[in-house]
Amino acid sequence: MDEALPDLDDVLHAVGPRLRALRRRRGATLAQLSETTGISVSTLSRLEAGQRRPTLELLLPLARAHQVQLDELVGAPATGDPRVHARPVTRHGSTYIPLTRRAGGLQAFKQIIPPDPPGRRPDPRTHEGYDWFYVLSGRVRLLLGEHDMIIKAGEAAEFDTRTPHWFGNPGPEPAEVLSLYGPQGERLHVRARPATG
Repeated sequence: MDEALPDLDDVLHAVGPRLRALRRRRGATLAQLSETTGISVSTLSRLEAGQRRPTLELLLPLARAHQVQLDELVGAPATGDPRVHARPVTRHGSTYIPLTRRAGGLQAFKQIIPPDPPGRRPDPRTHEGYDWFYVLSGRVRLLLGEHDMIIKAGEAAEFDTRTPHWFGNPGPEPAEVLSLYGPQGERLHVRARPATG
């Protein structure tokens, strides 16, 4: 769970003392800083005293003058760990490895599909949404409406899931697939076409 974000007023209130400390560390006067930034001495004084709300128009020239990142001026919290800590899930013999963290909207997965067991019969289904997948390795058999096609490594398919569909692995090796699942309207622009000779 994400840590609570600091209150905006507290963050803005802390900017003044931070600006004063940076200026003093550089040994600059308010007049010198005013000359460098084009911001009046009175505005700089009020900013440092916390009597003036810092705005982007004021902070950008101050960050340049102090040669610091804007984040340092406002004491921005550290960016969270961007890595997705995948917890694989196995369903119906396939392994799904989540590649996104947020629920809802467009979701990305790496899917490992084992070869179909002998005698497995396709069972096309429909549901709301839109699917897209790209075959990383192996082959995937896709039944989509009246189409029966083989999607090979390096190929992609995209379809509205309200169309009856089913996919499996004709084997003999596991297939690895990058999949995006999204609600209706999250459409990508790669169209499924029947395999040709």
